[in-house]
Amino acid sequence: MNATKREKEGIIYLDIKYNKLNNPTLSDKLQYYRSHFMYSKKVARDTKQELLYSDSMMMLSGKFTNVKQYVYNTADANFAKGDAYFDLNQYPNAYRYYYEGYILGKNYLDNSLLAEYTYRMGMVSFRQSHYNLAASYFKESFSQGSAYNDDFRAFYQRQELLNDIGESYLNVGNIDSATLYFNKTLAFIDKYNDRFKDIGYKLDIARAVTWGDQGKVMYKKGDYVEAQKLFQKSINYGLKKSYDNFNAELVEADLADLYLKQHQLKPLYSLLQDLHKQLDTVKNPGALTSWNRLMSAYYVQNKDYAKSLDYYKKYSELKDSLSKVDLFIKETDINQQLANYDNQYQIQALKDNNKLQKTFLYLSILGGIMALVIMLLVFRNWGRSKRDLKAISKLNQQINSQKNDLESTLEELKTNSQEKDRILRTVAHDLRNPIGGIVSLTNMMLEDGYTEEQKELISLVNSTSGNTLELINEILEATNHKIGKSNKELVDINALVSNSVEIMNFKAAEKDQKIVTELLDAPAILLVSRERIWRVISNLISNAIKFSPNGASILVKLINDDKEVKICVSDDGIGIPDNIKENVFNMFTDSKRPGTAGEKSFGLGLSICQQIIENHGGKIWFESENNKGTTFFVTLNKPVA
Repeated sequence: MNATKREKEGIIYLDIKYNKLNNPTLSDKLQYYRSHFMYSKKVARDTKQELLYSDSMMMLSGKFTNVKQYVYNTADANFAKGDAYFDLNQYPNAYRYYYEGYILGKNYLDNSLLAEYTYRMGMVSFRQSHYNLAASYFKESFSQGSAYNDDFRAFYQRQELLNDIGESYLNVGNIDSATLYFNKTLAFIDKYNDRFKDIGYKLDIARAVTWGDQGKVMYKKGDYVEAQKLFQKSINYGLKKSYDNFNAELVEADLADLYLKQHQLKPLYSLLQDLHKQLDTVKNPGALTSWNRLMSAYYVQNKDYAKSLDYYKKYSELKDSLSKVDLFIKETDINQQLANYDNQYQIQALKDNNKLQKTFLYLSILGGIMALVIMLLVFRNWGRSKRDLKAISKLNQQINSQKNDLESTLEELKTNSQEKDRILRTVAHDLRNPIGGIVSLTNMMLEDGYTEEQKELISLVNSTSGNTLELINEILEATNHKIGKSNKELVDINALVSNSVEIMNFKAAEKDQKIVTELLDAPAILLVSRERIWRVISNLISNAIKFSPNGASILVKLINDDKEVKICVSDDGIGIPDNIKENVFNMFTDSKRPGTAGEKSFGLGLSICQQIIENHGGKIWFESENNKGTTFFVTLNKPVA
């Protein structure tokens, strides 16, 4: 089993101590399973055990009665289960649990939970080769991570984030930024040297990883002498007993590449023999793939082409296996996955709202029955006393007025309930059939061995189904925003805009676009509906992405005026022609155009935005020049002190 001696001894010691507890608390149990989960993931690398322990964490987290403990532990369990599914290459399930954890963090504005979410989005982006986007997520997670408890786990994750930022820049060839963040990583580790000296070997493991990455930087710069020193330094620490042999094997492969580059065949062969012995003990698919490639290259240099071919065949098989996993990750549309989960979340909210309306309806009916009983009692006693005639007449008028109010309320509730039922049935049916059926089926068919012509037709069906879902979502939003007033709350507009940009970065990345934000210098608290204003900002950014060319930049800017806050979304896209400007805010307008990449437009989004902003007492307008770009402006009033 791939377990270092110290970590294995630690988990055995934990088991012994836990089993001696007569009556472990709920927190004790959760911490026990969390420790086993981390051991299975980081040390044993046993994905099945990861999933089992994350299931146990999910089961226990739901039993906490304290709201703060429930939110934190449930979100943490969701992230753990997402990690387990990610390591099992079951990415749709992973994204679903990441999203559940994110919803809890967003609703309770818990930066420590949001840091876990942005960290995972960074890892997903890194695996999908969106390295600049990954670096942005890692930076945000590092900033949010200041809300962590001040312990070793927080320190270790934050130093990993600094190193991850450096690796992201290294992968896009930004050598200077990579060097800067690797140096920051080592400085950050040194800062905690005295505090964690009792477990100093873990700090050495972290340093060894960064030294290996610095070796790659020197290799790219052509400084082979310094690169060799750094690689060897990393390996010397990594190969110690109870250290991170897994990472050391990857660095050994990098050093072997350096020897090959310099035609140092003798040390190359010696190093490869040592690495082969280690791979028998510590399984490492990436290092094993590189080992076969390097052995093939070694025998080419020695003109033994038969052996070289054997190793090359093994290398090709291993590489194809790893490539399939990487290809699946890169082809997974996480933006669409998160949008689907968001739709499911909204549908469930509609169902809950409908149940609440039914409760109000039943209460209203009960009130009507009680009013009728009162009327019958009044009429039965009408002739008892002339003295009470005036009082009875007045009471009757009040009852009639209440009856009319109840009838009006019942009619309004009935109309609203029927409308919501109709929308809910339509959305649920369309999501279940065209999306659950057609999209899922065509996705699977695209992976099968069809001809290119057949795949083109299947892709057309898949694209059409996606467009249908987008149209349904916009119709559902348009209907919702016509109903009643918004439920408003105090919201930090800086945080709300940052959250919207974070989600839309995925969509922008598909067209290699960059979203630039200019936030306020200090937080500005507004009394608004968080969900609806979030949708306005996201819709305006989505339009900017849609109508801008590949590689463009989009600016989202906040301006603080005396009595209001102004939100500006600017692009350098195709602009809005003069002949359709007056119709852009009309619902179901014919003045709609496809995006620069052929994206569909349905003419609903800006109408919804206008309804929301006017409902908040604000204003929305735009300035545009054809083929030069567009800027949308939104003003929201500050709350009266």
